[in-house]
Amino acid sequence: MRYRQLGNTGLCVSEIGLGAEWLERHNAEEVEEVIDCCEANGINILDCWMSEPMVRTNIGAALKGRRERWIIQGHLGSTWQDGQYVRTRDMAKVKEAFQDLLDRLQTDYIDLGMIHFVDEAAEFDRIMTGEFIEYARKLKERGTIRHIGMSTHNPDVAKMAARCSEIEMILFSINPAFDLMPATEDMNEYFAEDYDETLRGIAPEREELYRICEERGVGITVMKGYAGGRLFSAETSPFGVALTPVQCLHYALTRPAVASVMVGYDTPEHVAEAVAYETASEEEKDYASVLAGAPRHAYFGQCTYCGHCAPCPQKIDIAMVNKLYDLAVMQEEVPSTVKAHYGELSSNAADCIGCGLCEERCPFGVRVAERMDKAKLLFRQ
Repeated sequence: MRYRQLGNTGLCVSEIGLGAEWLERHNAEEVEEVIDCCEANGINILDCWMSEPMVRTNIGAALKGRRERWIIQGHLGSTWQDGQYVRTRDMAKVKEAFQDLLDRLQTDYIDLGMIHFVDEAAEFDRIMTGEFIEYARKLKERGTIRHIGMSTHNPDVAKMAARCSEIEMILFSINPAFDLMPATEDMNEYFAEDYDETLRGIAPEREELYRICEERGVGITVMKGYAGGRLFSAETSPFGVALTPVQCLHYALTRPAVASVMVGYDTPEHVAEAVAYETASEEEKDYASVLAGAPRHAYFGQCTYCGHCAPCPQKIDIAMVNKLYDLAVMQEEVPSTVKAHYGELSSNAADCIGCGLCEERCPFGVRVAERMDKAKLLFRQ
């Protein structure tokens, strides 16, 4: 298993994580089997947004005696009322549900205290100026939560969170289909049967989000990496072609600032399917060729940092130069951290000889030499 730094939190997380939602439909023994399998394969982070009491109890029992080996994302605002899940901002219910989470997980702290499911800008403002954030601050001061995070499906809200110094990381929905979509406060639009036929490539607001997070050291953990499974079938995929779990994982893990993908598992076999990513070949990870040739919504002309351009005869890490260039151009001045990272590259855009070999290999038709010229000029300033 490979591990990544989660932004500036200081936490080192497995790039494949456990999204525990599916464990709701399993008994204690089955939950323990899945968690055992996850740990045996090096997974060390889990997300528990669910408020259903039994799944919390079963996860807590499975983690008993090994709590310190796991990084837990636990959610503030996910409650169980009258036998069903309710997202709430009622502070009395928020506090009761969070204490219930601690009790059932048999722990006295949560690593990542997630402000749960904020998809509207107005709600973000209310949370960050009211009782909710005050409660989160107090929990952090006491050490009951170690870091404050937020979960959202809306890139505009996520950008607000990334620019807020108190939000240290974000749980965000990332996959090739969702990345097509402009910002919306209605997450049901992401699961629409058909997408607007004019959509092509990564929506600018989502691309901007990833760059902001990378620049500011705000780590991203990923939900909905498989788009609910719809990407596995040509019939249900908005692209008209099927992707594999490994390709979906590779797509998410090549977005800037992403540290880990939370994957749902019903069985140890599902865990094995996900961790197969760790030993997959470059051909097996290759989402780029599939998306470039898709009959609908094909990505074209846009660098996705897939690495197909390699190898470069000048030994330029073209994908990294493009990523740093994209990070830099969104600012009035090139950030010093980006400039420093660029300066540490053993070869950079100035070494490009314009041979065009990379452009022949690029499945998205990116004008690489042109971008190298732009990067050379930008970083020379």
